[in-house]
Amino acid sequence: MCCFLTALVFFGPRLAILVWWLVQPARFALAFPDGFLLPLLGFIFLPWTLIMYLLVYTGGIVGFDWIILALGLFADLSGYFGSYRNKHVVGA
Repeated sequence: MCCFLTALVFFGPRLAILVWWLVQPARFALAFPDGFLLPLLGFIFLPWTLIMYLLVYTGGIVGFDWIILALGLFADLSGYFGSYRNKHVVGA
């Protein structure tokens, strides 16, 4: 878990996902038994949501887990929309 946190802090969520997949591939196989397409799309478009999903999936997603997933989705969307807003503010 130390390597995961270091990669997350210094290099961002995509490298942290890659390190986590190399260290614990069984967690990915448990969370995504149907294949690699959904985790690949999460890696490309919603990395924070994918990390949160992998954190909460071990016992199934119930109760407070939905709030944790929503925080991951909020982090991803704020990254996309925050950069969009900054692009338009600079030109004004």
